[in-house]
Amino acid sequence: MKSIFKNVVIITAFTLLTRMLGFFFRVYLSRTIGAEALGLYQVALSVFMVFLTLVSSGVTLIISRMTASYRVSADKKSIATLVSSSMIVAVSVSIILCVVIFLFRGLFSNLFTDENCMNILVILLPSLIFSAVYSVFRGAMWGNDNYFGLCASELLEQIVKIVICVLVLASGMTALQSAMSVAWSFTLSCFVSAFFVMLLYFFYGGKMGKPSKIYRKVIRQSAPITGVRVAGSFVQPLIALILPAQLTRVGFTPSQAMSLYGIAIGMTLPFLFIPSSLIGSLATALVPDISMAMVQNDNDHIQKRVSSSLIFALFVSFLIVPCFMAIGDKFGIFIYNEPISGKLLQYSAWIMIPMGLTNITSAILNSVGLEVKSFLNYVCGSIFLFLSVLILPKFIGINALIVGMGLSSLISSSLNLLMLRKKLKIKIEIKQKFLLMILFSIPTMAITSFISSLLSYIFPMFLDILISSVIGIGFFTLLCIIFNVINFSFYLFKFKEKFSVKKMAQKNKKKSKTI
Repeated sequence: MKSIFKNVVIITAFTLLTRMLGFFFRVYLSRTIGAEALGLYQVALSVFMVFLTLVSSGVTLIISRMTASYRVSADKKSIATLVSSSMIVAVSVSIILCVVIFLFRGLFSNLFTDENCMNILVILLPSLIFSAVYSVFRGAMWGNDNYFGLCASELLEQIVKIVICVLVLASGMTALQSAMSVAWSFTLSCFVSAFFVMLLYFFYGGKMGKPSKIYRKVIRQSAPITGVRVAGSFVQPLIALILPAQLTRVGFTPSQAMSLYGIAIGMTLPFLFIPSSLIGSLATALVPDISMAMVQNDNDHIQKRVSSSLIFALFVSFLIVPCFMAIGDKFGIFIYNEPISGKLLQYSAWIMIPMGLTNITSAILNSVGLEVKSFLNYVCGSIFLFLSVLILPKFIGINALIVGMGLSSLISSSLNLLMLRKKLKIKIEIKQKFLLMILFSIPTMAITSFISSLLSYIFPMFLDILISSVIGIGFFTLLCIIFNVINFSFYLFKFKEKFSVKKMAQKNKKKSKTI
């Protein structure tokens, strides 16, 4: 079986670069268009993501699974037929959605507290069709382990989005004009990535077959997943509609409420998703890997993958929590010139831990066909998010979002872990290492804060943040290695083992040719 370590390295390298570009792009946007315009765009985008989920989420996962299973029997003809049939379904659904939304735009505009958000949504609509094409080819390449091509297309999309946005944005624009310009850059970048991934699919030897009734199987299997994810995707737009309204109700002006929402969603939350670059890479590689192991009934392989993935996700999530809790205020001031963003980051850094567990456990559950169960766990957590956003703004303002997200992730991740134990009948022994990481975070936070306070008298803020963060991360990593919380030598050994096997195979191949 192809080395999952190699896949994770490829995905992580590209994802880090893509996320880094996206992060600096958000910094540029926040400084160029302001919190209010960023809030308008985020609200419209959150509603758009519901329709995007309807078009692409279930189809991509099912195609990747079916492609992985066809690979076991080397059935390339069925893969070609699968891609063609799925393309017809995905594109048809996306076109119907675009027509319905455009014809009934007056009805949809009632969803927004600010009617300008509807204009932004209309600009985003063509992205549904481009994303439908992208999702089908992405699913096929995902199932074939063509991660390089997938990651390259995502990187290209990010670059195109940034370039177009920088060219389109101009000084003196209103908040609405700025938000609309960002929406145009999103739509055009989706077109480029769809065209690019299509070219890559054929470049890697992919083919299109004659459409068949297999589309019924795709619809039947993807419908529950799509329904689950669409229902889950309603959470973000509902929060985007409820939270500004609740803040306005307790005394904030509409402009202030939208600005606070823009700061929380556009400036603070991107920090919290930093660990997902690594965890998401692992999760992406796990889906076809565990799917193939399920087909082959390789329970020992599944056990090892689940255990090592959970520990890795915990470590990555914990790694930067102490730094953000210690000097998060400086991050907000230096990067966004926004003190509120920094304070929110300090308060919310702990959320990365349950978020990381939720990401990896959801991916594992999806791999073994338990998407519906995973969604129910997500719903249970989301109930507390809604309650927090509805009740707590009166008492703690925008911090209600942080409390709600934290409770939601804690409950969802806990229920996912219980389900993994029950359904897969495996032992999940992470309690001891989890407690050790909590203990290690305390001195790490103290050291990071102390060093930062000293460096602030000597160096500019950039070097202060950089040096103190590196020392804090290094100190936490050292403690984890000393107490055997994470064993890097294990991953290094696996990599060397795979490399040695591959090298030996190449030598044998050369010898056979010589003979």
